Amino acid sequence: MKLSVNIFLTLDGVMQGPGGPKEDTSGGFERGGWVVPHFDEAGGAFVSRYFEQAEAFLYGRLTYQIMAAHWPLVTDPADPVAGRLNTYPKYVVSSTLTDAEASWENSTVLRGDFLAAIRELKQQPGKELQVHGCAQLARTLHEAGLIDVYRLMIFPVTVGDGKRLFSPGAPATGFRTVSAETTSTGVSLLTLEPVPFAAGDFTIN
Repeated sequence: MKLSVNIFLTLDGVMQGPGGPKEDTSGGFERGGWVVPHFDEAGGAFVSRYFEQAEAFLYGRLTYQIMAAHWPLVTDPADPVAGRLNTYPKYVVSSTLTDAEASWENSTVLRGDFLAAIRELKQQPGKELQVHGCAQLARTLHEAGLIDVYRLMIFPVTVGDGKRLFSPGAPATGFRTVSAETTSTGVSLLTLEPVPFAAGDFTIN
């Protein structure tokens, strides 16, 4: 399986609390819900397309608990997102979550050397092992060089402080643009694949 990260981002690189003011207030974050005014049919279609590539899902503890509190309540069998989230295998990286607390159907807690476990998951047949949100986990996977596909929905808004996809100490990485489009509300929809970092010098004749 390929490992993909699928992220909603502000122009200043924040990925925290996209869906609502109370979604993730950790660190005193008060500007959640910045996705809502800009989400349209084209954005929804982009999300639906990448969910079609899912074979399994990978979460950090906080995002897992946020998702597990909502999606099991969405029972429409025709919902392309809920149907997959509620039935496909889910893996959650946590040193504190117990198996009993991971009550969302078909969930497994990854403890110990979770990067080794993720490498093993990637060796299984299938389409994609998908990460949605999960700032800390996404940064760790990026730094470990485990991500094969980055799908970024970049919203035309800045919010200042908040959790970011790339930390200041992240390794330099180049990206190949697989696809790029813009919605009617100005959201950039990017699909990227990592390539080796390259630089040049305009001052050399």
